[in-house]
Amino acid sequence: MLPLIYTHPAAAGLFLAICLVWLVPEMAGVLRQMGKVSRREVVSQDRGSLGILLGLQWTGLALNFLLAWLLPQAAILWQRTTLYFLGLSAILLGVALRWYAIRVLGGYFNHVVVVMKDQQVIQLGPYRYIRHPAYSGTFLTMLGVGLVTTNWASLIVLLLFVFLGHIQRVRVEEKALIRTIGQPYIEYMRRTKRFIPWVF
Repeated sequence: MLPLIYTHPAAAGLFLAICLVWLVPEMAGVLRQMGKVSRREVVSQDRGSLGILLGLQWTGLALNFLLAWLLPQAAILWQRTTLYFLGLSAILLGVALRWYAIRVLGGYFNHVVVVMKDQQVIQLGPYRYIRHPAYSGTFLTMLGVGLVTTNWASLIVLLLFVFLGHIQRVRVEEKALIRTIGQPYIEYMRRTKRFIPWVF
């Protein structure tokens, strides 16, 4: 059985509108950051992790929609309309969490892994409980996209690719922060989880 977004124009239109709410601010943020000249000294330690992250994430998204079309037998048949709306809600909640985390991080946020000379350990808002809440927001958004397609194969492949991209990125980030901040960040790591409070 095909997803609602493939068979019902209204469902597809609402999904596309929600995706614009997600993607337009992301693109605007990238462009704004690229055009901004920072006066603070930074050291890039990205090691290609952004390219890996984006490559895996967009591959996962493409496979998500492709598998929903090619493997209708893997469709989730339980409460498809409910799952569709739960998916839309998860996308919006994920976007909200991501932008809240970015706002709390303030001037320390960057799309590539850079470490500032005066880097501090941020422990406000969601950072009290998890080290990478912006990525948690992305996971929630991707979970929402997977639920919208209501297909087990799509959902599993999407989340796997997104996880693989983010786990590599997080390792690079945390090593860079340990090198720059040292013991305060190591202690912060001991008190917090990466993505899900008290779990993982």
